[in-house]
Amino acid sequence: MSEEAEVSRKIGKAFQMLVLQKHRYPGVKGWELRKVLGKDYTKYIDILNIEIEKLGLTIKSVFEEEERSEIEKLDSARFFVVFKDSLVGSEAGTLGLRIDDIAVLATSIAFMVPRQGKVRRKDLEQMLREKFPKWKVQLNLDRFIRRGYLLEKDDMLYIGWRTKAEVDQKTLLNLILSEGTSSKESKG
Repeated sequence: MSEEAEVSRKIGKAFQMLVLQKHRYPGVKGWELRKVLGKDYTKYIDILNIEIEKLGLTIKSVFEEEERSEIEKLDSARFFVVFKDSLVGSEAGTLGLRIDDIAVLATSIAFMVPRQGKVRRKDLEQMLREKFPKWKVQLNLDRFIRRGYLLEKDDMLYIGWRTKAEVDQKTLLNLILSEGTSSKESKG
């Protein structure tokens, strides 16, 4: 098999691994890509990323924070395909959620970002209950944890890997702050 054919085959295999969900979460871990594509798998991911950008998609990777070497970081990172444009401020979709559920997620993220991305679950629930029904708060927080938008550990909630990959947190905060400023200006 020629080198070009081998590269093409590996790029195709990488695409299949990234878009076909085999686990609870979308995407694939770096070690899985290395196992199937070889130690230079990042080369194939980079080539694939160039190709799928033409379709308005991109490959994102989210790293676990407690790793030591670059290879360990890549092996534990989760790679997956997302829309090239951020979900905040685009027509990329609604995450398969109702608009009021997205409001709960956006409010949660906006509450957590200034607190270094972590907050006690009790504090977040209390704040959300001022804006949303109690049943909706419980249902959505549990859903966001299952889907990877939030991470729960020892009664603490953290911004999850999926939020880091799919939501432009800075743009979200800017939109919220600018909306608050413009509504105050119109009243004044």
